[in-house]
Amino acid sequence: MKGSILYPALLLASLCTSCGPVADPRSAQVDLCPPQVQRVRTVGPREISIEFDEDAALRAGKTRITPALAISGTTGSGATVVIRGESQSPGRLYTLEAEAQDARGNSASFIAQFYGWTSRVPQVLINELPPRGSGNHPDLVELKVMTAGDMGGAALYLGTPGSFDARLVFPAFAVAAGSFILVHLKPTGSAEEVDETRDMSLSRGFDASDTAFDFWLPEEVGISGTNGVLSLYDRPGGRCLDAVLYSNRTSQSDESYRGFGSAEMETRAEEIVSAGGWKAAGPRVTPEDAVSPEGSTGTRSLCRSSVSVDTDQAEDWHIVPTRKATFGADNCDEVYHR
Repeated sequence: MKGSILYPALLLASLCTSCGPVADPRSAQVDLCPPQVQRVRTVGPREISIEFDEDAALRAGKTRITPALAISGTTGSGATVVIRGESQSPGRLYTLEAEAQDARGNSASFIAQFYGWTSRVPQVLINELPPRGSGNHPDLVELKVMTAGDMGGAALYLGTPGSFDARLVFPAFAVAAGSFILVHLKPTGSAEEVDETRDMSLSRGFDASDTAFDFWLPEEVGISGTNGVLSLYDRPGGRCLDAVLYSNRTSQSDESYRGFGSAEMETRAEEIVSAGGWKAAGPRVTPEDAVSPEGSTGTRSLCRSSVSVDTDQAEDWHIVPTRKATFGADNCDEVYHR
């Protein structure tokens, strides 16, 4: 993995803010604000980069990482500081606590999270989903691994990094090319709903598969049956691996939000196009660029072809006939006709 990014929305807290001496209030150029963290990301197995909104430095003896990582020193100039130290565990969640100070003595403590560096990020696609799941076939998302690697730190968003209803960050585990991962979005809370990283036969529950790694969201969320975005990133806020836009709306559905129905949906659609996860036919993405979920059910899934063609367009997707969903196996190429 190329690193783990934490954007300001994910910062946990800003503490113990202090400012330098009070200057002449008649000066319009007085800086009384402490440096603010813009993002925290790993840039190597032993390096963590912190970006501020102004030139800043970390105060000696005020930096700690949990779980414990020994720190050997800090470098950098200007608005970026790099912490160097002990090797991180791939995909592991860490908490950084530190205090930053600018040239005028304004300082602030902060807490932020990041995920351990993973060097072997696989290519993974969102491969199959039932936007209109049922009681025995609840909402889930199938991922197909195209190249071997380690899933540690990869993130599936029900939405996008900038706007999501739920997010699953995967732990570190090895995957082979051609393997499948099922993310179940409506768990029942049963003890049999087990996250699998080695043995694919451990988990039980609706649509659990012995031919895929099963994962379960901590709480029931689900996805829209009519209008939605799913996206997959190599790390929280990092590089987009894949995305899908689906909608039964049109540009004429309403006058606002380009027909998408809400500012949130419009923003999510724009974000995945900007990230390279989806393509628009025109200069701006519209509902006509999306895959239509009309006709899908819990067993008539929305899916790619059996070889998982990926051009980042609606043409990659089709709805299979009744009972032709294939979660944990290669997709069916048959097409449902209403």
